[in-house]
Amino acid sequence: MTATTAGAVPRRGIWGWMLFDWAAQPFFTLVTTFIFGPYFISRMASDPTAGQAAWGYGIAAAGLVIAILSPVLGSIADQTGRKKPWIGFFAIIQIVSLSMLWFAVPGSSLFIALIFFSLATVAAEFSIVFNDSMMPRLIPQAQIGSVSNVAWGLGYLGGMIALIFVITMLAAMPETGKTLFGLDPLFGLDPAKGEDARITGPFSAVWYLVFILPMMLFTPDAAKGMALGPAVRTGLAELRETLKEARQRIGIARFLVSRMIYQDGVNALIGLGGGFAAGMFKWSVPELGVYGIVLNVIAIFGCFAAAKLDTLFGSKWVVVLSLILLLVATVGIVSTGPGFTLFGLLPLGTADSGGMFGTAAEKAYIVYGLFIGVAFGPVQASSRSYMARSVSAEEAGRYFGIYALAGRATSFLAPFLVATVTTLAGSPRLGMAMILLFLAGGLLILIRTPYPADRPVRP
Repeated sequence: MTATTAGAVPRRGIWGWMLFDWAAQPFFTLVTTFIFGPYFISRMASDPTAGQAAWGYGIAAAGLVIAILSPVLGSIADQTGRKKPWIGFFAIIQIVSLSMLWFAVPGSSLFIALIFFSLATVAAEFSIVFNDSMMPRLIPQAQIGSVSNVAWGLGYLGGMIALIFVITMLAAMPETGKTLFGLDPLFGLDPAKGEDARITGPFSAVWYLVFILPMMLFTPDAAKGMALGPAVRTGLAELRETLKEARQRIGIARFLVSRMIYQDGVNALIGLGGGFAAGMFKWSVPELGVYGIVLNVIAIFGCFAAAKLDTLFGSKWVVVLSLILLLVATVGIVSTGPGFTLFGLLPLGTADSGGMFGTAAEKAYIVYGLFIGVAFGPVQASSRSYMARSVSAEEAGRYFGIYALAGRATSFLAPFLVATVTTLAGSPRLGMAMILLFLAGGLLILIRTPYPADRPVRP
């Protein structure tokens, strides 16, 4: 099934495309951010400092591969025309790699666990390149911002439902051996062996396999183009020309540089924030899950609100506001510790009221997390629509490949800097503070970037 022009696509084709975010999000929610990542940092590693450093280096390694290959694959895909075969190929890699995380038992090799996590990350991000590049062909220009944000909101809804299932049916409280509903975990999962966290890999794999099917079955693809061999040669040649062209399209170049910087900070905050909290407060899997649910509920409302705001005021306005909120949130979380917030300017009691999030510092951390929840969906969804409004459907594949490059070209740098500062200073807090440099730097460049980005740049 091939697409012709945006606006002529059946409704089920649009919904199939939107459900890709629903299918993909549990990997990021369960594995990267809230369950497996914190488990790796706080329980697989010898101590949280070493765990945060290792996890950061794993994210950095995946980011380097994505940065190198994303624009190449985007250009080749433009020549082959069809995007869904590429998505299917990387889906196989992602599903197998996620399934292997079940074997990441406490005390086992951190390196092997990071290999499979990094493979899953690379496959997921490459699939996103091809999925995003379908957008200008499927969706009319006037609706791109709204559809992009709603799709992202559906993704967070899917991630939240998956997270609720894990913490109510699969993960047990260490003190009681029961789930939040007072039930025995399904399949007899033993939290002492990390099985409640390790199961998130296979669970995310099955979820992805099931919910990617509507897009594969119902969403129109582009017409078939060149065979793979000629497509590789033509795509590489076109990539060189696209990179030259992008430097001459000053507005697009400035947007890509801005996104390259701020997305590094966003990726690091998402990938390391849950583990930072787990190491500092010793949160269990159910506590991390509840924290994740709170953030995802807020994220869903944030994305649906941003869908309206993007249509009314434009993608740039949404991205700028989101970056400001993320800056405030990051300052908040790195300034909070047991007994204090705002770097000690606001002392907090250390008494534990019992139950989840029993100390005042934990509650303060959750408040700052709400700002992250509001902003981290819209900053990515409206960045995607910003780019889609700035290029034509015919050049979307190669430019979304460069867009992915901009999102990953230095994406190894933020987690690498966080990991290195954490190691050298022996302080996870100081390491996390490095994220502020990326969020602020990207925001300053974005403010002077035209919207859409293909408009002339003001002197």
